[in-house]
Amino acid sequence: MNLDLFSDSGQEKADPSGVNQNFLRAKQLHQLLHHHAHCYYTLDAPEVPDAEYDRLFRELQTLEAENPTLKTTDSPTQRVGGEVLPEFQTVRHQVPMLSIRTETDNESSGASAFDARVRRELNLPEDAPDIEYVAELKFDGLAMSLRYEHGILVQAATRGDGEYGEVVTHNIRTIGQIPLQLTATTNSLPEVLEVRGEVYMRRDDFDALNTRQLAKIAEGEKGEKTFVNPRNAAAGAVRQLDSNIAAQRPLSFFAYGLGEVLRWPGHAVPFKNHFDLLQTLRAWGFPVAIQTQCVKGAAGLIGFHELIALERDALPYDIDGVVYKVNDLSLQNQLGFVTREPRWAVAHKFPAQEELTTVQAIDVQVGRTGKLTPVAKLAPVFVGGVTVTNATLHNEDEARRKDVRVGDTVIVRRAGDVIPEVVGVVIDKRVEGAEIFTMPRICPVCGSAALRDEDEADYRCSGGLFCSSQRKQAFLHFAQRRAVEVDGLGEKLIDQLVDSGLVSTLPDLYKIGLTALVQLDRMAEKSAVNILKALEVSKHTTLPRFIYGLGIRHVGEATAKELARHFGTLDGLIEATEEELLQVADVGPIVAQSVRTFFQQAHHQEIVAQLRACGLRWEEGPPAERAPQLLTGKTFVLTGTLPNLSREDAKVMLEAAGAKVAGSVSQKTSYVVAGEEAGSKLEKALALGIPVLDEAGLLALIHDPLKEGAST
Repeated sequence: MNLDLFSDSGQEKADPSGVNQNFLRAKQLHQLLHHHAHCYYTLDAPEVPDAEYDRLFRELQTLEAENPTLKTTDSPTQRVGGEVLPEFQTVRHQVPMLSIRTETDNESSGASAFDARVRRELNLPEDAPDIEYVAELKFDGLAMSLRYEHGILVQAATRGDGEYGEVVTHNIRTIGQIPLQLTATTNSLPEVLEVRGEVYMRRDDFDALNTRQLAKIAEGEKGEKTFVNPRNAAAGAVRQLDSNIAAQRPLSFFAYGLGEVLRWPGHAVPFKNHFDLLQTLRAWGFPVAIQTQCVKGAAGLIGFHELIALERDALPYDIDGVVYKVNDLSLQNQLGFVTREPRWAVAHKFPAQEELTTVQAIDVQVGRTGKLTPVAKLAPVFVGGVTVTNATLHNEDEARRKDVRVGDTVIVRRAGDVIPEVVGVVIDKRVEGAEIFTMPRICPVCGSAALRDEDEADYRCSGGLFCSSQRKQAFLHFAQRRAVEVDGLGEKLIDQLVDSGLVSTLPDLYKIGLTALVQLDRMAEKSAVNILKALEVSKHTTLPRFIYGLGIRHVGEATAKELARHFGTLDGLIEATEEELLQVADVGPIVAQSVRTFFQQAHHQEIVAQLRACGLRWEEGPPAERAPQLLTGKTFVLTGTLPNLSREDAKVMLEAAGAKVAGSVSQKTSYVVAGEEAGSKLEKALALGIPVLDEAGLLALIHDPLKEGAST
């Protein structure tokens, strides 16, 4: 502490030069950075994105550079973040696990600056040859030191504070990519070998882990949670006291360097430079990222940075930049270290994929299929290379789980072309009185009821034919071949009709004139006449097709046929109670409620009445008795290409025999019908022991359900 800033009584002196303000700001930055480092490294629960930490760190670096007296031994700029948890045994790193300098200039100039700095430190003339570098990925995981004695893994330790780390050998042994014994002859290995690298979690493994966690939460298991990102999940797994927990969380590893090495056999070091070292590690059984390259000069560094930036989002794991290292080991020794960082290496970051901003409002958007999605309206923030003003909250459960409220300071993530999302809330910055978000129970677009099935996370607008957000989808569904069928009325024409205002509800289709149609783009008179003829033909339909064409949620073709058969008339269906609907074969409580809700809405009744007035007609009659059917209660799944039957033909035959045709295989599946090029559905059926039929077996079963037919 600079005591000159205080009087004998401890009161602050006047400070016209601003030195005292710098001191207080530095002290504040110390506290903030230590706190965030503790959350990130020790608790594995970061409160701010990396970009925010980096900004604070750079501010402190600048203050210390301008005011050297502020650079104290306990400054975050003078040590590696992290500390040792008391529950773990600690070990001292014989070779400290230092961090490397971060180049936050995201442009090519960042790579050029590093190359220029290295050349300057080496006192190279301008015409000296380019320096050779090794360019690597900067993984977003947990640094790890693996100690091998005579080729056998004896200890694994975290970075900790850089000098002391936590012993986590019991958990690291569960990672299949880390060799327990090196694939080299004992006499070619040093007596002691410490391999440094990164423990991480792949994105697909992370998604699968969170899916399992959500299932546990749904089942009421206490103490379970989902994870914010793969890095947190990996760090949490590594630092479990129970290795069984770590074993259940799929971890991976990349090697990128060495720590302590003692007594090479015959003093024969098997590598000449850093790149050779990485190849040696690979030969010994360690995974090394295949993207690693040897490049020359600033141009080579820039090329690598640009290449990885393009490939970043396609990688199966998270990175936040690349790392450049001088390849020549003698040059590394010549360059040496400065404080906490080697002069011969730098991390060159990409634009941050996570940033802080505030939630100004939470709106609810309605999709083409009626799905209601809460969207956070944000104070504009530059993240992932673009300015973001909206971020999805997915659904009410997700918004509640993250507890996002208007006025909150939030972490927003955007990677590549992925829709921006809110990762988490900075609770310490929450404004007083912020209200918990609640999904509206009516559609914000059309005012229809918003419903949510018990087994779904999403609310959906029930006003399918009336809601303007669903118009295009409603027209497309109504006009398809399996519904009312209007030949030639495809997606592009529907887009034009709706966007031009020619149609807003289904009856409007039958009121369009030739003059209006020919004014549309790429619509010749002949094409317009054909559309009008197709609309006239579509008026002659069947009751099942008409019911299916209305787009009632949960009512597919098979259910539409059952409803038409059971009630005989459309009016009978419209007036049916939920109890009466439950008497229909294959109609359960969810379908019954969906049908009843649809026909209870006045705007749907009006649309149906107008369609009838436009001339749509079908045969009706008294309710039909359901004839005994051969495959009632059986569920089939079709996969692959059958030799003679199309999948649609096979589906029609099965439904005519009383069977249900599903899209995915489960324990409830009775049979799988498999043709050529059958894929994962066939594999799952075999794994579950579900009977598999070929086309001949299917036909045999339809004609004689007591006979299982031929199997594949």
